[in-house]
Amino acid sequence: MPFLSRFQSAAAAGCLLALGVPAAAGPTDTACARDVLVASSMQRQAIDQLEQTGSDEAELCRIWRRHVETMRRVASVYGRCLSGAERSERLAQVVGSEKEFSGLIKSRCKGV
Repeated sequence: MPFLSRFQSAAAAGCLLALGVPAAAGPTDTACARDVLVASSMQRQAIDQLEQTGSDEAELCRIWRRHVETMRRVASVYGRCLSGAERSERLAQVVGSEKEFSGLIKSRCKGV
């Protein structure tokens, strides 16, 4: 399915823009710094899984569901630990990805 590979590549490229070195909300907030680092790693792994997904519908749906859950977790960390423009930008990217893949799940994963 050529659409899927192009779509997955475009989604992954968009998500990769959010993967710079994170800045925590405060310089002494080591818990948030660690959490943001872990969240960025989770986001990177989710993107890698999207890029490696085949064309099997059941596999696609499973990976998309996992991606949506990961984006929700990452958004929670970014919302709690980042501030300013970086917070807004990263949240917009992960929430946008979550909504996009939730839409695919609703339209293509019925009964799968």
